[in-house]
Amino acid sequence: MKCRQLIHILIALCLSISLASCADKAPLLTPLGDEAVILSFGDSLTYGSGVNSTTQSYPAVLSQLTNLKVINKGIPGEVSEEGIERLVDVLQETQPNLVILCHGGNDIIRKLGKEQLKNNLSNMIELIQSSGADVVLVGVPNFNLMLNVPEFYSELAAQYNIPIELTILPKIERNPQMKSDQIHPNVKGYRLMAESINNLLHESGAF
Repeated sequence: MKCRQLIHILIALCLSISLASCADKAPLLTPLGDEAVILSFGDSLTYGSGVNSTTQSYPAVLSQLTNLKVINKGIPGEVSEEGIERLVDVLQETQPNLVILCHGGNDIIRKLGKEQLKNNLSNMIELIQSSGADVVLVGVPNFNLMLNVPEFYSELAAQYNIPIELTILPKIERNPQMKSDQIHPNVKGYRLMAESINNLLHESGAF
């Protein structure tokens, strides 16, 4: 009996370790081929305000790092409700394989309501997934002393089983040497943002 009990305990322990390991794994992306198209969708943080957006924005640097076509569809000043209205046409126009969604900063600054922002981001994610593209979410911090990313970004990533980058924007916002003004990154900041997203793509199986 003691031997059987020991075996059962060992089996249960192995199952627990296996389940914990699976839970810790990041959501996987569909591997991107050489002709894949990445869409960067968002506001001024995507557009590249504060630098030459054509060559120094994070989408431009990400294109250099991945050797893939990365389309920059960032609109400075855009709030998430406007983003939803624009997204349908952008998806049809660009036909992306992967969308990097970095949105919500203007909602947060203007205090438009976190529940509304969460719902709008949820609608964007569903639109992207229904188009057949994968989604990577970038968490935007509250622009206050703590610079913490609202919890609903992580909740959305878990709900839709998508990779999320939570640390890079708070890191940039805390470092004046990485910013061109009070909010926007400079050349160094956008490069670090692109490198962090590129690392996440590798970790998530895109390459």
